Amino acid sequence: MSGAMSWPFLRLYGLTLLYFSANSILNVIIPLKGETLGASNTTIGIIMGAYLFTTMFFRPWAGHIIQKKGPIKVLRIILIINGFALILYTITGLGGFLIARVLQGVSTAFFSMALQIGIINALPEEDRSQGISLYSLFSHVPGVIGPILALGIWQTNNTSYFTIVMISIAIFTGIFGYSAKVDKQGDLTEINDSSQRVNMFKSFGELIKNPFLFKCSVLMLISSIVFGAITTFLPLYAMQLKNGNAGVYLMIQAGTVVFARFTLRKKIPSDGKWHSSFVMSTMLLLALAAQCVSFSITGGATFFYVGAVLMGIAQALIYPTLTTYLTFVLPKVNRNILIGLFIAMADLGVSLGGVIMGPIADISSYSFMYMICAILGGLMIVFAYDRRRIFIEGK
Repeated sequence: MSGAMSWPFLRLYGLTLLYFSANSILNVIIPLKGETLGASNTTIGIIMGAYLFTTMFFRPWAGHIIQKKGPIKVLRIILIINGFALILYTITGLGGFLIARVLQGVSTAFFSMALQIGIINALPEEDRSQGISLYSLFSHVPGVIGPILALGIWQTNNTSYFTIVMISIAIFTGIFGYSAKVDKQGDLTEINDSSQRVNMFKSFGELIKNPFLFKCSVLMLISSIVFGAITTFLPLYAMQLKNGNAGVYLMIQAGTVVFARFTLRKKIPSDGKWHSSFVMSTMLLLALAAQCVSFSITGGATFFYVGAVLMGIAQALIYPTLTTYLTFVLPKVNRNILIGLFIAMADLGVSLGGVIMGPIADISSYSFMYMICAILGGLMIVFAYDRRRIFIEGK
């Protein structure tokens, strides 16, 4: 095997799988634990959102620090921080959960930037979309069994099982990560230190000024709000549904993401051109998925699980499509920083999915909140259309 499926990249994908295993469990345990402690949806949303809000804040700076210190040294440090955060979950309550989410957010900002930029820099242009898709795929693989495992742990009503699982993940991720190596070809070395420091501050304005970055960031932000709302509140919403099971939903969604990412990875455009119909179709899937989840309170579990499949397909396509497109159209001189800003918008969206949608659910209902998500997805169908020459030609 060669390219994105060669052994060095498979090792990185394996590390990604281990690193994100804990989140697939925590995404179920934290809302359930919060409810038993009397926390409101707003409080649960803040705790869940703190993770990616912190990641969003640190991500634009991650590329610069990795460039200066080196990916291996940074990777080993963040794995220690991540391990400490996982252990913190086992010995504290909601307040400790918030601190642990922040620590996880810092770790993820550097971990994901190091691996993704390394993959982008190391692969030839025709393989970029496959590399990004496979990285994202392995970050979602834990979601196939994690939710079911989390519900099993929760239903035992024995915290020692949760403690054992978190500590085990921390140890195995650390061991695997410490033995990982990053090829120099994939290192963040294409920009010298002084120019990156200058461009870092100027690049924030590109979120508005650069038409490619602006469009992709808005699409990613809104999509991630929907993803965040699903992740944060689905375990609680499913309890209101007859025959609805959050673990089964999340397993179906994650399984669909994994299947779609692998089978459709070569279908994702990798030519640097804006494919309006492809992006609009993906946003349509997102809107339909959210509406199916919303309607399931009336229509039943069938709509609930159909929503899981549609959401999984949308999630499998949106991120790698937009990220691959940006690797072609963004200026190379500060591409790493701008991609970091784009990914930060994804983090912000997931965070806002908990922080903003929590109060809406408190005021109205989960069903109404998910209908709002469907409306946001519908607006993005229109926003995705663009026939400007610079988008069509990829210049």
